[in-house]
Amino acid sequence: MRYTEEMILRSDSGYCMPFEEPTKQDVEMSLGYGEQKHPVTGETFFHHGIDFSVNHYLLSAVATGTVSAIGSDATHGIYQTVRYGKYEVTYRHLSNVFANFCQRVKAGQTIAVSGDLLHVEVRFDGEEINPLEFLTMLYGNIKALEHNARLQKGRVGMEGMEMDGAELSVSTAFESDRAEIETLMLRFLPSYFEDLQHGAYSLPEHTEQSLRNIFSLGASKHYFYETMPSMANPLGMSRRCMPLAAKVQNLLIADFLNYLALRHQVYLSTMDEVLKKNFESKA
Repeated sequence: MRYTEEMILRSDSGYCMPFEEPTKQDVEMSLGYGEQKHPVTGETFFHHGIDFSVNHYLLSAVATGTVSAIGSDATHGIYQTVRYGKYEVTYRHLSNVFANFCQRVKAGQTIAVSGDLLHVEVRFDGEEINPLEFLTMLYGNIKALEHNARLQKGRVGMEGMEMDGAELSVSTAFESDRAEIETLMLRFLPSYFEDLQHGAYSLPEHTEQSLRNIFSLGASKHYFYETMPSMANPLGMSRRCMPLAAKVQNLLIADFLNYLALRHQVYLSTMDEVLKKNFESKA
């Protein structure tokens, strides 16, 4: 399956993982997706979902959705399927269900209880996908909302990117001035974006061209949509593109500092006096 931005899950109630470990320990799969060996017989078979050894855990809706199926079969016991947009997520091996057929659910709402294990399957637009990739995208959405909440509280920073379900910090050329730049962002970012929007400040031509070149290079090397897109990583970029991501960060931070100097005559405390005079003459 080729990933697209359309695969980002949208939810007005937020996002939640299917269950939480009571002891806060790491969650581990007991059986993965795809070609597997049966844990008892040793035979090779194709596993259409992923399994977790969770004994009677409360299971949650992962987003805003609707229960689209409830039933049971000889292989997986009681199962429940919830539709989230074009996604359908099925929990199997359940001991009980709390959300009925056609019932609307919200992120975090308890909808079922696992049996002695949990089997999860995911489909997008009718096509089966690896549930682990869906959960990775879900985790990225959760972290993106948390990051936005921190920004709204005034903690603006250069916190890197979410990729492959892990928080990866992009190292820039401005690490030594990080704290001072974060303080300046807190004060001037709204003005920066407003001036860009209204044409009071324009991105320098060389910066714009550099950004175009970087994204063109990324597209030619197929860096985009390698992983399932999420709100935190809408281009679906993997770890391979970290050098490009660092270049983009450097360009954007440098342009913000350029804006401060030209529009507000504000400079980093570590800036050389000669550079300050150059900016003052440009202004």
